[in-house]
Amino acid sequence: MNLILPVARFMQLVTLRLFADLEVIDSENVPPFGPVIIVANHQSSADPALITATSPRRVFFLAKRDIFSGPIVSWLLKQYGAHPLNRVGADPAAYRWALNQLKHDKAVVIFPEGTRNPGCMKKALPGVAQLALKSEAPVLPVGITGTETMGSWLRVFNPTGKLRIKFGMVFSLPSIRGRPNREVLEGLTDIIMGRIAEQLPPEYRGIYSIKPRSGEPV
Repeated sequence: MNLILPVARFMQLVTLRLFADLEVIDSENVPPFGPVIIVANHQSSADPALITATSPRRVFFLAKRDIFSGPIVSWLLKQYGAHPLNRVGADPAAYRWALNQLKHDKAVVIFPEGTRNPGCMKKALPGVAQLALKSEAPVLPVGITGTETMGSWLRVFNPTGKLRIKFGMVFSLPSIRGRPNREVLEGLTDIIMGRIAEQLPPEYRGIYSIKPRSGEPV
């Protein structure tokens, strides 16, 4: 029986409630079962821990290979739900791992920007759209604010400030016949990132700022 995750999650929530001003919004939007790709903006190395602590179901996520240093740390991270990712170029093994988790009805967290962008959203990579199309899993957008001041992942042991995590509504990408080209994948990725942007205050949206419709106030 894996006791690492529930103990770590409990301690994280206690720490967050004690030291930070934590606000969790609409966590009931997380489907209680079935495959789902949870997508979020990436402010800090502490973001995966924040989602893990506040999600009502267990999540799995990709983490940069560098932090899997040594057999003990690697084992602990995998018990926590992490899988190593090579961020230099494509990583077919990590992609297959994510597909396999979704195939077995798991919730997989993806940060489409690929790296941390404190303060505002930057251009995302199209891999998230490819994963959603291949797995046919629904997508759940999440907006995170406040962690941009936390820096190192070690701050999960001493989180401070106003931390806000907002879970949006699940949606599905339109089905695509054949193998989509890069232009199609980038367009679908923009749809995903737009949904994330909707969960964020305007100043965090960066290049995915939402333009008001005609007649709507700015």
